[in-house]
Amino acid sequence: MTSLIDSEIEDFLLAQRLERGLSRNTCESYGRDLRRFAKFLERRGVREASAVRRDDIVDFLGSEVADGLAPATRARRTAAIRMWFGDLKARRRISENPAELLDPPRRGLALPKTLSEQEVAEMIETASGDDPRDVRDRAILEVLYGCGLRVSELCDLEMDSITAEGELLRVFGKGSKERLVPIGGAAGRALEAYFASARGYFTRGDLGESHVFVTRLGRPFTRQGVFKIVRERAAAAGIAADRISPHVLRHCFASHMLARGADIRAIQELLGHANIATTQIYTHVDTARFGEIHRKYHPRA
Repeated sequence: MTSLIDSEIEDFLLAQRLERGLSRNTCESYGRDLRRFAKFLERRGVREASAVRRDDIVDFLGSEVADGLAPATRARRTAAIRMWFGDLKARRRISENPAELLDPPRRGLALPKTLSEQEVAEMIETASGDDPRDVRDRAILEVLYGCGLRVSELCDLEMDSITAEGELLRVFGKGSKERLVPIGGAAGRALEAYFASARGYFTRGDLGESHVFVTRLGRPFTRQGVFKIVRERAAAAGIAADRISPHVLRHCFASHMLARGADIRAIQELLGHANIATTQIYTHVDTARFGEIHRKYHPRA
């Protein structure tokens, strides 16, 4: 990658973090996308953003299709490129925006993976012991499922995130957008047990540690650490590894509430979705469930 394009990309990513408040994970994804694009340009001998033409972008995205990249990933890379060139044009680093008329690839409808209510219950029950690790893991699972959190939101929870006498969680989602989420009975009881008998074991009495969930080393969890716990507990419940992740529990939160009659707008607020269209994917999950019921029980289905 040329140093000039490299520095322009880094300036763009920094601006997205500081000015637009995009999350670290989103900026890292955009960074990977843009650096991949920059390497493609370098192979073509294009060393400045001002020298990029629309054909360069189209050819790059075409090569991604040939490599079998998923539509969702291609859509994100297209968005990153459009945002980058839009930023360059706004700051007068380029006179023409080669990505201005670029259409994003069409996304197919990919239904989210979910587990049944029984499977989630069995998974949580694998952490039913009194050992500190069991108590902590149960609290993690109950909060992920009971509150519909993203894994990064769970990792970032601090003690003062719990408000209203333990009834609500103050969560900061994408773009540092704040929302309040009810904790609920099972998650609340699991947190109480964790604070009473396990958290001090992991923090080793460190009163300066503010994160709710900490590892055996007394450090805040990473996304990978939570992922490992979820996979281990799922395996203990006989759930295949390719069916589970922390985000699947978030999907379960939404789809199970919808199946029990929750309003889609309420689910949108609880999940922290900026756009209702993002939440409406769960209506397709529920429609699929109704189709299965119809085929099973209707005499002429």
